[in-house]
Amino acid sequence: MALGDSWPALRMCLLCGYIGCCDKSKNKHAREHFRQTGHPLIRPYKERGMDWVWCYVDEALLDPI
Repeated sequence: MALGDSWPALRMCLLCGYIGCCDKSKNKHAREHFRQTGHPLIRPYKERGMDWVWCYVDEALLDPI
């Protein structure tokens, strides 16, 4: 928001709770968080009906936790 950007959806890191914008956004903060920390698992943040987990290492959807 500080950059004046908007995002289609937010993602939450399952290891530390970091909230970042999804890969459809301009800055892809969730993916950048993975690159910097190695934290591979994310899930949708406060999106109704979205119950999945994404693994950046495997580039795959996983069963929800």
